[in-house]
Amino acid sequence: QVQLVESGGGLVHTGGSLRLSCEASGETFRGISWFRQAPGKEREFVAAFRWSSEGTAYADSVKGRFSISGDSIKGTVSLQMNDLKPEDTAVYYCAGSMSRYILNRRSPSEYDWWGLGTQVTVSS
Repeated sequence: QVQLVESGGGLVHTGGSLRLSCEASGETFRGISWFRQAPGKEREFVAAFRWSSEGTAYADSVKGRFSISGDSIKGTVSLQMNDLKPEDTAVYYCAGSMSRYILNRRSPSEYDWWGLGTQVTVSS
């Protein structure tokens, strides 16, 4: 059974930091991406991590503030979020991909496996 489980969400003030983690089981993914969805908005790409090259990709809105990394021993992919802003408030989801081109895959429709999400709220 394929499972992706997110953890680490919470409530922080503007300028604060949070670290999200995604643990995948039941499948060997080529990479993991993070997406987010704010109320009334579409789900959007945040960052991607590819295991084989440890390559990364980021949405312009989070470059320089967020950092994605993988821990091959734990089998987790983490998203370190610094300098958080109210507009970062959303439910954050991790998604697994079997594609070697995961770093270019920024549409939710290109992913078949999803976690249930974790809420991140940034207060002003």
